[in-house]
Amino acid sequence: MSENVRGDGEPASLRSDWAVIVAVSLGGGLGALARYGLLVLWPPGTGRFPWATFATNVLGCLLIGALMVLVARFWAHRRLVRPFFGTGVLGGFTTFSTYVIDVRRLIADDATGLAVLYLAATVVAALTAAYAGGALARRLLRGLP
Repeated sequence: MSENVRGDGEPASLRSDWAVIVAVSLGGGLGALARYGLLVLWPPGTGRFPWATFATNVLGCLLIGALMVLVARFWAHRRLVRPFFGTGVLGGFTTFSTYVIDVRRLIADDATGLAVLYLAATVVAALTAAYAGGALARRLLRGLP
């Protein structure tokens, strides 16, 4: 019998993968609920800038930038922290698929200029936020042991 297969025929890697799958699933559910709450509080209007989706994606990127620094510094040995918070919570919170749907909706609403602005602004703001989140976390941690 191969050392990569358990006695029941299940690959050995699946044993440890279940914890990661559960962590991502639970985190993703929490992140999606938070995103849904923002969309309920701040619904998009026809032909208007989709502020809730924009804010969700930018905030999520800021947090993931900070999270990666914190994980590397404090939790690198904790194998479920990154899947739960990064892939799960923040992956469920951010919604770049809705971003694309919003662009298509704006174009369909004859707001092509706004669609192009939203398309570009989201990419620039999200990348800037991810960088800023990492830089801010590094700065705050600078004096710590």
